[in-house]
Amino acid sequence: MIDIGLSKMALIGVVALIVIGPEKLPRVARTVGTLLGKAQRYVSDVKAEVNRSMELDELKKMKDSVENAARDVQQSVQTTASEFERDLAEATELASTPLQEPPAVVPAYRHPGKNWRLKRGATPQWYKARSGVRTKAQSGAARVARYRPQLFK
Repeated sequence: MIDIGLSKMALIGVVALIVIGPEKLPRVARTVGTLLGKAQRYVSDVKAEVNRSMELDELKKMKDSVENAARDVQQSVQTTASEFERDLAEATELASTPLQEPPAVVPAYRHPGKNWRLKRGATPQWYKARSGVRTKAQSGAARVARYRPQLFK
């Protein structure tokens, strides 16, 4: 704002003390302080208003550019739609010619080859054998006989 050094401030203070006098100096200093505060608030309000007007201008420019882009997109969509309708009309004219219907061929029945009694698991047999999973049903007596220690072999 105003570029005043320390020496100039001291000189102004001494002159004010001599001219005004020590009794009225605090009241004058308060008045000068309030006037400086009002001036700073006024300057900041003016700056804010200028910034708002600049932002408003930028927003108007941005709005115009967005509207132009929307118009361009709308025109391109309309041209694409008209081309599509034209192509569709040409295709329907070509498709309106009668075609011979192919004879209905009914495929012969083929057995799917599945056995629903057989359970098919996704776990491989080598993994089951390695981890000790039972794959065949065995009675308790057969299991005991299988794992009974053989003395005379």
